[in-house]
Amino acid sequence: MNVARLLEGRPNEVHGVTGATPVFEAVAQMEDAGIGSLLVLDAKGKIAGIVSERDCLRRCILKGKDPRKTLVRSIMSRKVVTVSPAAKIEKCMNLMTRHHIRHLPVVQRGVPVAVISIQDIVRFLSSQKDFIIENYEKYIAGV
Repeated sequence: MNVARLLEGRPNEVHGVTGATPVFEAVAQMEDAGIGSLLVLDAKGKIAGIVSERDCLRRCILKGKDPRKTLVRSIMSRKVVTVSPAAKIEKCMNLMTRHHIRHLPVVQRGVPVAVISIQDIVRFLSSQKDFIIENYEKYIAGV
């Protein structure tokens, strides 16, 4: 199973901001979209970083910075771990565990096409397991 399969039937809207976006606006955008991170994109649409709710709390609020004046570029994570749509789900889980991250951008030909979360992976694996169990039950019952 790979990332492309996980993304099937799902709108792959990529939510992003620039490094010049105030943290307050980034948090508001995450809240409006119901997501926990945003890609930080450069002028060419390439990934310059990623900012999460945790980054906003730990690197801005807890440090006493004003989120309306602090720019995303000053709190974002610059080293961004990415995968391709062909990446195996197991690889994604390993990367997320090893790097202590919850969000993983999916990049195709250098362009971000989606962001998957650990929650997306858990839901996907759970649905796959349910499908397999249901088919085994049908097989055993001779249906």
